[in-house]
Amino acid sequence: MMKNKSKNVNKSRRDFLKKSSVAFLGVSILPSHVIAGLGHTPPSDKLNVAGIGVGGMGRNNLSNIKNQNIVALCDVDWTYAKRCFDDYPGIKKFKDYRVMLDKMENQIDAVVIATPDHTHYVSAADSMKRGMHVYVQKPLTHSVWESRELTRLAKETGVATQMGNQGNSSDDMATVCEWIWNGEIGEVEKVDAWTNRPIWPQGLERPSESVAIPETLNWDLFIGPAPYRPYHPSYTPWNWRAWWDFGTGALGDMGCHIIDPVYKALNLGFPYAFEGTSSQVNTESAPISEMVTYYFNERPSKGKINMPKVKFTWYDGGHKPERPKGMKPGTNLGNWGGGAIFHGTKGTLVCGTYAMDPIIIGREDNPPAVTNEIRRVKTSHEMDWIRACKENKNSRVEARSNFSYSGPLNEVVVMGNLAIRLQDLKRRLDWDAENMRITNISDTDEISVVTTDKFDIIDGDPKWNTKYTKINAKQAASEYVKRAYRAGWNY
Repeated sequence: MMKNKSKNVNKSRRDFLKKSSVAFLGVSILPSHVIAGLGHTPPSDKLNVAGIGVGGMGRNNLSNIKNQNIVALCDVDWTYAKRCFDDYPGIKKFKDYRVMLDKMENQIDAVVIATPDHTHYVSAADSMKRGMHVYVQKPLTHSVWESRELTRLAKETGVATQMGNQGNSSDDMATVCEWIWNGEIGEVEKVDAWTNRPIWPQGLERPSESVAIPETLNWDLFIGPAPYRPYHPSYTPWNWRAWWDFGTGALGDMGCHIIDPVYKALNLGFPYAFEGTSSQVNTESAPISEMVTYYFNERPSKGKINMPKVKFTWYDGGHKPERPKGMKPGTNLGNWGGGAIFHGTKGTLVCGTYAMDPIIIGREDNPPAVTNEIRRVKTSHEMDWIRACKENKNSRVEARSNFSYSGPLNEVVVMGNLAIRLQDLKRRLDWDAENMRITNISDTDEISVVTTDKFDIIDGDPKWNTKYTKINAKQAASEYVKRAYRAGWNY
């Protein structure tokens, strides 16, 4: 990694933006928030923001904070990023975020990160260590250890943070939580959640053909900390989330949205065990469909209800839980992307992706009142983070999905991939959350994983030729929790 420059040079600008009061210097100074209240945003009240990964969601995130100063854009693929570059003509452009941070450290207050999953951690950690506020797209990280580490870094550095699970800032999210905490469906011991993902090709073998790298793509920077492999267009710019080295499959894509209300409303913490089953698992790519079950212990009571043990089951790839009894015929179960079902002792609550359109079965026409216990976000998910960035860290109202919350949530999401990748052990896996390890795998346990699955037509009859590799399960589990980085990307 490139050497960090001194954090003390030109530190005054960031300090100014964080101050919540005006220093008395013998003259009256009109605070910037008062000026802003008069109908415009003064330059002194704007953050200097850089984008890292701006070809997809990064562009959308930046558009939601375009009233700030967008000062730099970084992407490894300048063709894919062109639309965003065109949005901000004349802005400094980079391919390597490390070069951008080194050259512009004293001009950047905050960064928005929307790269593929496998580079979220390195770019966020680098930025946070330089005192920059960070907004990171979901999933927060590629692995369990990376989630834990970003949670720690957020506390250590005191920067304002937010994961890009925008539904967390919605009124519907607050409604789901407040209904449950107010005892409207009683105690919850079972939850189901699902998504329609993947909507991209998955369950794939590694391509073997040689393809020229596009001139506008820096392939080595795209690979980043992952093991090197030859370029192929099936990896980027769209389908990277299907591949274990770069993405986290359907769980990573939608779990942070759909599991979010479950995690928040039930104050889940970390599971004590989990297990998974799926369509065929191979060494390269996430399966086409899967089911993961997590087991959570009792938690402290919340509001009017106790928090008993919970069995939580996730479905994707077209699978759904059983339709709850009492739902009106013709009523959709969830929405376009999936949803969640809370099975309570007094009733059943159903919501869609982002906690949207929550209902309690039987009370659709007479929903309970909300308690307004949770702070409502009147702006966007991104602008709520911008607000937090500008507040003094000692008195800040943190953004709704800051890393103290979204870090543990993301751990739960991505550890579901451990259950899937280790399912050949044919057992429920016991989880030691403090030490981030599975405790019931022996030194000699092995898993058998498909490497290739092809067939030949012999006399009109397809004959499968499936090949497997044996992997030490304990070593594999350790690497899935905390992967080794490619040389040059180590911390």
